[in-house]
Amino acid sequence: MEEKKSVIFAVAGKGGVGKTSIAATLVRLLAEEYPDKRILAIDADPAVGLSTALGIEVETTVDDIRKAVVATAESGDTKNAVELLGEARYRIFDALVETDGFSFIAIGRPEAAGCYCRINSYLKEVISILSENFDYVVIDGEAGIEQINRRVMEKVTHLLLITDSSKKGTQVIKTIRQVADELVMYDQMGVIANRLPSMKVKEFMDTGDIPVLAYIPSDASLAEFDLKGENVFYLPEDAEIVQGVKEALGKLEL
Repeated sequence: MEEKKSVIFAVAGKGGVGKTSIAATLVRLLAEEYPDKRILAIDADPAVGLSTALGIEVETTVDDIRKAVVATAESGDTKNAVELLGEARYRIFDALVETDGFSFIAIGRPEAAGCYCRINSYLKEVISILSENFDYVVIDGEAGIEQINRRVMEKVTHLLLITDSSKKGTQVIKTIRQVADELVMYDQMGVIANRLPSMKVKEFMDTGDIPVLAYIPSDASLAEFDLKGENVFYLPEDAEIVQGVKEALGKLEL
């Protein structure tokens, strides 16, 4: 019998559209729906907002481990490159935070402003290693198309593109889609239109031929949660974002 592969969600879109809140809500719904499954949340955004939205205290990031391993090499330790890589892979699991319903890992910040090359290649490896050990993986990517461009999210099963009602928001998701079609192996793609001032704007939104999985109106209670840095697990069941992400999962038959 063929082993079932991991379901990997990558959440992408421009900054300020509520991407992290949607990724966190997705983790919450999966944890509630599948208490017997292994679920992993990966915070791949250097802004590290997913941990706050999930109520996680981050002590070690993947980049902390990478830096420690590099420092070991630079201090004159005679380990060869293969040993160092093996050690880094092993120590990745030290950065995992385990909770009742899911596990969490933060990738961390790049080593210098604008320098994403090393961390992105490392991130690709981390996602690959970790995803093999979990049934569901939710990746909150950085804003824009950088990680898609650099093929960090090379193999995902579901690419969720988040936009607001702005022209720029829809342009960004269409650009991500074009890049992803060339560089990413994905099974399904869909849009979640978030923070809509009213449902009337739906008719003016152009998402091209990308299917819209849910339209979510602006939610004052979520805005307050974001402001206070509170955990999405405490959002009421009838909150707009919870219902919207649930609807999206239903359309993806998950």
